[in-house]
Amino acid sequence: MLQVSVLRNNTAEVKRKLAKKHFNQPELVDEIIKFDDERKRLQAEFDELQSKVNSASKEIGKWMGQGKKEEAEALKTEVANWKISLDPLKDKMALAEKALADTLVLLPNLPADEVPEGSSPEENVTVKEGGIKRPLPEGAVPHWDLITKFQLVDFETGVKITGRGFPLYKGQGAKLQRALVQYFLDFNTAAGYTEYLPPFMVNEASAFATGQLPDKEGQMYHATADNFYLIPTAEVPVTNIYRDSIVKLEELPIKMTAYSPCFRREAGSFGKDVRGLNRVHQFEKVEIIQIVEPSKSYEVLDQMVAHVENLLLSLELPYRILRLCGGDMGFASAITYDFEVFSAAQERWLEVSSVSNFENFQTHRMKCRYKDGDGKMQLTHSLNGSSLALPRIVACLLENNQVADGIELPKVLHSYFGAAKIQ
Repeated sequence: MLQVSVLRNNTAEVKRKLAKKHFNQPELVDEIIKFDDERKRLQAEFDELQSKVNSASKEIGKWMGQGKKEEAEALKTEVANWKISLDPLKDKMALAEKALADTLVLLPNLPADEVPEGSSPEENVTVKEGGIKRPLPEGAVPHWDLITKFQLVDFETGVKITGRGFPLYKGQGAKLQRALVQYFLDFNTAAGYTEYLPPFMVNEASAFATGQLPDKEGQMYHATADNFYLIPTAEVPVTNIYRDSIVKLEELPIKMTAYSPCFRREAGSFGKDVRGLNRVHQFEKVEIIQIVEPSKSYEVLDQMVAHVENLLLSLELPYRILRLCGGDMGFASAITYDFEVFSAAQERWLEVSSVSNFENFQTHRMKCRYKDGDGKMQLTHSLNGSSLALPRIVACLLENNQVADGIELPKVLHSYFGAAKIQ
């Protein structure tokens, strides 16, 4: 959530940056400032009236002590009338504060200066490519055919149990999922991240704090009886560990990692873009999250990007890193780098990770603060990244490593999977 002081002191710049993110309601900035002006005016009126009541109450006691009962009674009547006026002022203040809050949450985060102009994925900027695109053997097929051949995932039974987009992994497919999750967690904890296993449902306050509500309400599964939301990523519960917290300066940076299933309703419907494991409603992912000092958040962003890149290098997969343009960024992000892996049999790039700096957009919502070296209270910055999302990693591992008699796995997975090859 943006700070009103930023909107007030940098109105033209805020509108320029919102336009870069292709936000089409810049007039909300002016409305928010007006709501804040009204809130301040009502607060000043309330405070002035409350001050009169307090002063008069002291004066009444003084006059009663001096035996001036007539003057005291007259002032009591005046105080009573003032007190009657306080309640309507409280109601008006509450309405003004609600209007301010309800409008403020509609504004997305402002993009960083480094974010390129653009409105669509085609305008994202490739900043780096790595790995080697190895030639496929004759007769190579896409991962959904390999899944069938080696009986790794049972999509039909998943549909029977739940519905389309809920795959049922079995045998070597289930084992590969477990191996990847364990490897990713070990890779992250070796880099200093503390592992968590969070709840897989969150309350409304948690979903609001990280920016899922109200922006992505229709994309989340909602357990209405308890008003809980199934998480779209471990970022939501793990970041909320520090909601309503004041952390110590010496505790920063806070580095966290977590595995979780992820639930997303926006899985799409038909065509090769959603076939097999390309896009599903439930999938597994390992996440990395950091809470840091503001002055260090972009240095940490670079470190997290390098961390995910090294993870992909260890999997021996061809990849590219994209800096997202303003129109393709998420609601809460100030800057995002996407990682895509080349799907050899499909001959297309598949997104497997996003690494984002939210600056203080999330931490303002969730009131995560620290005292700086001068003892002044400041908002922390938060960052997160996928490390990694499994379905498309599995798809690319299968397609890029297929040989005549199976799937050759990268060396780092041999001990986790218990074999060098899927057969």
